[in-house]
This record gives sequence, C-alpha cells and structure tokens, in this order.
Amino acid sequence: MSDLSQRLAALSPEKLQLLAQRLHKKKENVFSQPQIARQSRKSNLFPLSFAQQRLWFIDQLQPGNSAYNISQPMRLIGCLNVAALEQSFHEVVRRHEVLRTTFTVVDGQPLQVIATSLSFKLVVIDLQELSQKQRETDVLRLASEEAQEPFDLTKGPLFRVTLLQLAAAEYILLLTMHHIVADGWAIGVLIHEIATLYEAFSVGKASLRDATRTPLSELSIQYADFAVWQRQWLQGERLETQLAYWQKQLGGKLPVLELPSNHPRSPIQTFSGARETLVLPKTLSETLKALNQRQGITLFMILLAAFQTLLHCYTDQEDIVVGTDIANRNQAETKELIGFFVNQLVLRTDLSGNPTFVELLERVREMTLEAYAHQDLPFDKLVDVLNPKRELNRTPLFQVKIVLENTQTPSLQLPGLTITSLKVENKTVQFDLLLELNETEQGLFGVWEYNTDLFDRGSIVRLSNNFATLLNKIATHPETKLSELKIILNELDKKHNCARQEAYQNSIQQKLTNVKRRTSR
Repeated sequence: MSDLSQRLAALSPEKLQLLAQRLHKKKENVFSQPQIARQSRKSNLFPLSFAQQRLWFIDQLQPGNSAYNISQPMRLIGCLNVAALEQSFHEVVRRHEVLRTTFTVVDGQPLQVIATSLSFKLVVIDLQELSQKQRETDVLRLASEEAQEPFDLTKGPLFRVTLLQLAAAEYILLLTMHHIVADGWAIGVLIHEIATLYEAFSVGKASLRDATRTPLSELSIQYADFAVWQRQWLQGERLETQLAYWQKQLGGKLPVLELPSNHPRSPIQTFSGARETLVLPKTLSETLKALNQRQGITLFMILLAAFQTLLHCYTDQEDIVVGTDIANRNQAETKELIGFFVNQLVLRTDLSGNPTFVELLERVREMTLEAYAHQDLPFDKLVDVLNPKRELNRTPLFQVKIVLENTQTPSLQLPGLTITSLKVENKTVQFDLLLELNETEQGLFGVWEYNTDLFDRGSIVRLSNNFATLLNKIATHPETKLSELKIILNELDKKHNCARQEAYQNSIQQKLTNVKRRTSR
C-alpha cells in the first residue's frame, strides 16, 4: 500500500470527512462556511433549524410520541450536595437558550420561542422509607415512566431532571430531554458543564467570571443563531451544488428494503421496540483495523460494507440504502452548544455483479467520501426536494440505520460521588432496525434497536450472530465473493432451524412421555 494510502487509513472518520469536504470544495468551487453571527434579541421568535422542523412535523402527526425522548438515568453513591446540583442545572438553563425554548405557529410557520428566564426546580422524590426490594422496584418503574413521559412542545421546559433519594448517601438521577433541543453531543456538553459547575458551587468557589458568577465563559452564540445562519447560508449556488449530488445519487426509484419480518407491517408507523446487545472481541476489531489500513479506508466503511452485505443476504436486493448520523458541528462555536445539530446521511450502495468484499469496499469508500463531501444538506431538506412517496408506516428514504460512535459521551463525575449508569429498558425506537456500535478498549460493543411490531427477539439474535460471522469471515478472507458469504449464512440458518426443530420434537416427546406416565398410574 502506498504511503498516501497508509496516511489516509490512519485518519479518524472526522478527519477523513474534513479531507473529503476540502477536496470537493476545491473541485466543485463550493463556498466556505462563514462564522455564525449572533442575531438581535429584539424579538424572542426565531425560525426552526431544518432538523428541528422535521421533529416538529412528526410531533404534529403523532402528538405525545416519546420515541424522541433522550433519557440518561444514573446512580449516585456518596455525599451529594443537592442545592449545588440544583444550582448547576439552573446555571446551565441560563447559559443555553435552547433549554428555555418552546415552539409555536405564527402565520402557518413553526417558530422557536425563547423565554428570557426559566426558574429551574430539581424534583426530589424520597424513597428512603421503603424496603430495599421495594425501592429498587420503584426506581425501575419511575425511571421507565419518566423516559416514556411525552413532552408538549408548546410548553417548557423540554427537559426534566428528577432526583430519587434511596438512602442518606444513595440517589438516582433521571435526566430526560426531547431530541428537538439536544443530541448525543449535546448530552456530553451538558454533563461537562454540570460537572464543572457542581465542583465550583459545592465548595463555594469565588468565580473568575464576575458577570455570571460561574467558572464557565459565556457562549458566543446560541442555537437560535445557528438556525438563522443555516437557512441564510444554505441557498443559491451552495444549495444547488449539494442538491445536484443527492438528486443524482438518490435519483430514480429509490429501493425499499424488504427485510423478512415476523409480523406484518402496521398501516401506521409504530415505535414499540427493544434492544439486543452485540459484543465483538478485541481480536476481531484489531483484525478489521489491519484490513482497513491495508485498504486505505476507515473502520466505519468496513462495518458499513459488512452491514449492507448482511442486508443483501437477507433480502436478495442489490441496491441497498441505509442511513447514518453525522455530528454536523463544523464551526468551532457550535461545539460548546446544547442543541439538535446531528444530520442524517443516506448511504446507497450497488452490490450487483457478485463482487468480492474487497471490491465492495472500493464502492463503499467512493460512495461514503462523496456523501461526506455533501453532508451540509439537511436530511429534511433532501426529503422535501426528492419528495418520495409518503407512507405512514415507513420513515422516508431509509428504514434501517448504522451508526459508529466515534466520540464517547463523558460520564458524569462529581467530587465525593461514585456515579454509574442505570440500565433501564427503553421500549421505543425510531426505525425498523438500528445498529449502534462503539469502539472500546475491549473491542466493539453494539446495540441492535428493533421494532417489536415487526421482529421477534429470536430473529434479531440470529441476525446479530450472522453479522458477527460475516465480520469474522471478511476479516481473514476479504477476497470472498458475496455469493459465498451468502452460502455461509444460509448454512448457519439451516443448522439453526434443524436444531430448533429437534428441540421442538424433543419437547413434544417429553410431554407425551409425561402424559403416559400419569395415565399408567
């Protein structure tokens, strides 16, 4: 492999995306993005960002849908300064206008309404008088109810914080936000600010920021400024350049992925879901990394190609469309903001001609780099322009998604406290199927989110096992053709079906034997 390919393979996905942007901006004369200016606050009404507009529209179709709630339950062990914690959240609300934002309609157009102030009150529920067993039962019940409780976008705040006290030095913190005001990156910003503020407030540190009395510097812009900038910047030649690529890439009849399901699709999209974990050992992830270094690609590209191969094996479709997320925080001033910035990219790959996996990787690399270079077009704008046939029981453009988290959301760390994540079952999903992967020191850890109105758990477990089998095969034999990979998965399914049938027959035989024993007495 050439030195250039080696250097390309060593780039992180974010840097690779940036490189792709720069190359294509040179090639296509795309305008550079100017700094975001702070808007006048003479009015407290502002347009929605394109991403917010999509979620607002979904909420109009299905009010009270909790599928777009973001929930972060945590267990806190130690001496907690409740007043300092409340003060910390109050200061974050003051700093970030988006946490004081609600939504209204004026002359038929949705608008953000920013409240000048919002009095934050930490809700504390005392469970200390209950038995330990009852406390844990109530914790899981309250955490689940909190995560499922819908928001009214016309009434604020669009986030909730509840503190459950289990003992003198044990608490559960329930944090829930609507996706219209936050994304995964924003949760990291919130956690960082709460940790910084709590440390200062809990010990009564005098602030160096006399104007705010907090240890954090003031923000140069707010989310509403981004929303205004986005609509002003993305127009004219910039918009046409982006649209030209996507109209070509997604032109014609866009295929609908027909994954075999256990249940018929409902006439209206449902959001009932469950999750299944996937653990891939470090030895496998290291072998995959060696492959991406040889091929001059990223780990995400390998995982994407393998994922689309898996879908191809299940559907026999050769034109596979999936979605993924991209942070969409390309200006430095947006990285410190709480808000909904994340954009969705549509990744369409041609798997025809029975290529080897290495040949497929070349197709995926070219397609992915092109998509990164045209990532500025909001997904919602793309849907409006392409205007696909709207179906009430499917998400537009794609129904299956894969995400590789490149930045870990920091864990909340407060002085004098041990904080761990609380596992609470989330029973809502946004897509038919989503695979979310994280690279850890132990290997790749993944979660399958699936719609339970379509799929049974057993089918997802087999899908997950087949994906792991695919990755192991292509990691060591990347020259394998797709048809050969499909044969491998078919053989696995046959073995599984035979084992299941044998277990069923044994169960029947055992029941008959028990009946004979009872009748012979």
